[in-house]
Amino acid sequence: MAQESYAPLSCPVSVIGSQFMVPYQFDIIVDTNSRGNLVITDINHKILFKVKPCDTFFHHQRVLLDVDDKPIAMIREKIMTEHHRWNVFRGDSKSKSDKIFSAKTPNMIQIKTSVHVFLANKTGSNNACDFEIKGSWSNRNCTIYVGDTLTPIAQMSKMQSSENAKLVEGKFMVTIFPKVDYAFVVTLIAIVEAMKMISSDTKDKLLLEVGNGVVSAIIPAVLLI
Repeated sequence: MAQESYAPLSCPVSVIGSQFMVPYQFDIIVDTNSRGNLVITDINHKILFKVKPCDTFFHHQRVLLDVDDKPIAMIREKIMTEHHRWNVFRGDSKSKSDKIFSAKTPNMIQIKTSVHVFLANKTGSNNACDFEIKGSWSNRNCTIYVGDTLTPIAQMSKMQSSENAKLVEGKFMVTIFPKVDYAFVVTLIAIVEAMKMISSDTKDKLLLEVGNGVVSAIIPAVLLI
C-alpha cells in the first residue's frame, strides 16, 4: 500500500468513463487467483470489477465486467504484429467505431516492463504515447504515468501480510490517484497480466520443443516482464 498521498491532478483522467472517478486517493486489491481471471476489490473486499478470458481461435481476449457481470470493455490482442498490441473497445464490441484505446510494447524483447498507451480519439500526427506503464511487473513495482512525463496516475505494490502468506498469494495492490478513471487503470492491469501469461506460455512451449529436440524455423519474440 502506498504511504504517500498526492494532490489531485490538474486535469482529470477519464478514458472509459467519468463514473469511475473519485476525488480522493484509494487502494484496490487485484486477485489473480486463477488462470486468466482477475477479481478486483476495494480494501474492504467489496468486488468492483471482474476480468474474464474469452479467447477465440484467432485472438486472445479478456472482458472487463462490473459486479453484475455487465461488460464494460472488450480487451483484444491484435494478431500479425511485431509488437504485443492490444485494442480496447466499449462494452463487448469489437467495432472500430467503439475503440477506446490501444496498448503495445515499444520493443519486441524487454527486460523491464514498458507499455505505451494511445487513445483512439488522438488528434494530429504526434506519435507520443498518452500514457505509459513502467517498472517491474514481476516484482509488483510498476507505475502508470501520463504520457512520457513523471506524472503518476496509479502505483502498483505488493500485498503485505504478517500472518499468513497464503492469504496474499496471487494478490497485489494498486493505489489509484485522485480524479483518475479506475476502470481504465484496471483495464491496463488486465492487459499486462495477459501479456505476461502469453509470454510465459510461449517460453514453456519453446522449452518443450527444445527438450524434444524440435527446432523451429521461426521463434517468436518473448516478452520479459
